[in-house]
Amino acid sequence: MSKLLSTNPADNFAVVGEVEVSSPEEVAAKIAAANKAKTAWKELGVAKRIELLRPIQAEFKQRQAEIAQLITEEIGKPITDSRGEASGYTEEFAWFMDHAEDILKDEITHEDDASVHRIVYEPFGTAAVITPWNFPYGMAIWGIVPNLLAGNAVVFKISEECPLVGKLMADVFANHDLPEGVFAEVYGDGKVGELLTQGDINLIWFTGSSKTGNALYKTAADKFIKAVLEMGGSNPAIVFEDVDIPKAAQLVYDGRFYNCGQVCDATKRLIVHESIKDEFLAELGKLLQSKTLGNPADENTDISSLVAKRQVELLEAQVKDALDKGASVAAKLDVPAQLKGAYYPPTILDNLTKDMRVWQEEVFGPVLPVVAFKDEAQAIRMANDTPYGLGSRVISADRERAERVASKLQAGTVEINEGDRWLLCNPFGGYKNSGMGREHGAIGMRELSQVKVISSSK
Repeated sequence: MSKLLSTNPADNFAVVGEVEVSSPEEVAAKIAAANKAKTAWKELGVAKRIELLRPIQAEFKQRQAEIAQLITEEIGKPITDSRGEASGYTEEFAWFMDHAEDILKDEITHEDDASVHRIVYEPFGTAAVITPWNFPYGMAIWGIVPNLLAGNAVVFKISEECPLVGKLMADVFANHDLPEGVFAEVYGDGKVGELLTQGDINLIWFTGSSKTGNALYKTAADKFIKAVLEMGGSNPAIVFEDVDIPKAAQLVYDGRFYNCGQVCDATKRLIVHESIKDEFLAELGKLLQSKTLGNPADENTDISSLVAKRQVELLEAQVKDALDKGASVAAKLDVPAQLKGAYYPPTILDNLTKDMRVWQEEVFGPVLPVVAFKDEAQAIRMANDTPYGLGSRVISADRERAERVASKLQAGTVEINEGDRWLLCNPFGGYKNSGMGREHGAIGMRELSQVKVISSSK
């Protein structure tokens, strides 16, 4: 049986460990076991499912340090950020359990002297859950836990870049008393994911690239099953002339360079008023130069490596295209010579034009393209000039203007000034090529449920 090697992109691709790639027979067997288990899992009810999942969440909490270490070794995330992922998403596991009963309870839509009508939320059956590498533990929690709470059996595939995080999670699930077949994991690249989604499943839940998501949407259409897809983004941040520049620059920096820019919902295009552009870029460049680019295992590291060499090569090609067409480097943080691996210098690009790849494509790494605008209408046009529509931010001291602009942005979320949309009560998802359906909150959990109406006489 073939092996899937996990390598450390921040340590010259040293081997971290390996797992066995799932064979077609294994994928089919795990789907069959899930289908065998799904009816009994549904009939347990939400309260019993929560009872069975709580010890799993408790073990994840006990093993947070181990999870964080694996995240850092497999994807090159700074250890302080990896700890934040391990702890934060473990708490989100608890949030899903704490709210599932209320979200999924029967809802009375009409009652009179003769009858009662109610909505009942029922599971689809077997869900194929496929997650990316940028938040390997967090995205797995988002995909697996709400599906299980909604009553779906889950066959899970994590990205081939971080199989050891996935293996640890599978081991934790196996340590507890879930019914056989309710949760299983498969390992491998896109071919294994294709086998999984072409199998006898009832729902596809996917987070990842728009290219893969579009292919999975076609698979779902051919099978006539539901797909919940959270895909790429090219989020604009619009900065008006009335802002507090240091405060706004910090917001833009955090939105772009966290996790080395490898975030679907990151700020990926800065649209700044022409009257403050030079001052704003100077402040942003000063912030960038104050950061430490280093080994992710070092507690003092702010920015580290990308996940793989192919990501570096893609960024190199995108930036070269921009520079060849007249863009300039406004600021850059050089990679120290001793660092070997998938490192790319965090870069701010000025003098952008719409024909450049960094404007037309998603830039999944520490590169920020910048354009200037003259007036509100132009800023809105620039912000919406993208095939994506995941998130966005508007920064202005004029609240009325910010709200007006927010209403015209084609995006699933808009954050105004320091507003932070990351509460699990909020649905998350995008317009256009950024996805279909929503995650989180009541809307997200009900996306994973069939809606049945039962009307009964009294």
